[in-house]
Amino acid sequence: MAFRWMFLPVFLLTFLSNLTLRADNWDRFRGPNGVGISEDKNIPVTFDTKSARWKVAIGGDGHSSPIVWGDRVFLQSSSPDASTRSLHCFDTKSGKELWKKSIPGTKVKFRKDSSHASATPTTDGEAVYVPFWNGKDIIMAAYSFKGDELWQRNLGEFVSQHGAGASPILYKNLLIFPLDKDAFRDTNKLTGPVPNPSVLLALDKKTGNTVWERPREAVRACYSVPFVLESAKSPPELVVTSTTGITSYEPETGKPIWNWKWTFAKGPLRTIASTTHVNGMLLACSGDGSGERLMVAVAMNGQGRDARPEKLWSNAKEFPYVTCMLTRGEHVYFVNDLGRAGCFEAKSGKKVWFETLPDAKFYASPIMIEGKIYAASEQGDIFVIAAEPKYQLLARNKLGETIEATPAVANGRLYVRTATHLYAFGK
Repeated sequence: MAFRWMFLPVFLLTFLSNLTLRADNWDRFRGPNGVGISEDKNIPVTFDTKSARWKVAIGGDGHSSPIVWGDRVFLQSSSPDASTRSLHCFDTKSGKELWKKSIPGTKVKFRKDSSHASATPTTDGEAVYVPFWNGKDIIMAAYSFKGDELWQRNLGEFVSQHGAGASPILYKNLLIFPLDKDAFRDTNKLTGPVPNPSVLLALDKKTGNTVWERPREAVRACYSVPFVLESAKSPPELVVTSTTGITSYEPETGKPIWNWKWTFAKGPLRTIASTTHVNGMLLACSGDGSGERLMVAVAMNGQGRDARPEKLWSNAKEFPYVTCMLTRGEHVYFVNDLGRAGCFEAKSGKKVWFETLPDAKFYASPIMIEGKIYAASEQGDIFVIAAEPKYQLLARNKLGETIEATPAVANGRLYVRTATHLYAFGK
């Protein structure tokens, strides 16, 4: 299938100019614009619990990843009995908990690989925005850096057999939040339509009031986090991935620009991993608890309303379901749920290497720091792999605690959330 490369220099240059590769702040899930990449220095390759800069008990569980701004680290947790949901604020220098804000919650039965506090907050350096799931409804709340509540809003019931877990992003004055829910209360029998269907919301970050709302056609709850696609020749685009496909919107109005639809071999698959981009392509993954997987590379073939997205290649075997991919140069890198690490050519989908990591399964997404992949396994190991066409396992660092939250990096430190603690490694 032919691919039109003529716009790539501008496209690539624009992306590079808009990515904050040195992560002085890690402001959302997977850092600036959700790419999971940093050129931060002084992050150790080998470390263990004894070499940590500090270690602090969280006092609750959850899969919410840490975010960092200046001298503050934020993450969300649920109390052990699930009676509360909390936003924690820690000092980056000492690990001391500076404050904690909580709302009531209830315990819900779901798969063991989910949690009552899976969503990652976001920040603009002035306020922190967090979607609490109380067991039924999603409560979006904003807090100052001092811990003062600025506003709180109930966004309604979230319906999914896996609970809630989508994370918000910020764009200018907007807090953008995807609410792709199960279309039916019983997803196996497809019965009982939900009273409040899937939507994409943009809220005023100062007040929490709705600026725009767009209906979504999701069939199953999805958790892929949006990102903003910037171009020198066309206005910014908000890219959102779900069961229905990859859709582009005007971020300030929510007006749809273009849509690319999935084609599944069987029933619709869920999108959990966030979509990434490289050299004019969008790379998206979907999957199902039954073991089905589908990864696609979609060529933009133009920009904005002139875009004609089309599938370049797909892979239904090696790629992940839950974990997000990384890109560097002409290659895409990943660790999949079953403990395999891979490097493929982004343009063609050709396998470069595909290796088994010992005694590992992955729920947390890997991040890339200065050309090295840091992948945290559920078994408590952090593998460091060279992001190169030749496979090189540089280190296997044992922390001895379950890890299901994606790490963060900022200002020379790596932050790792385990089942019970938050660690800081580095200078």
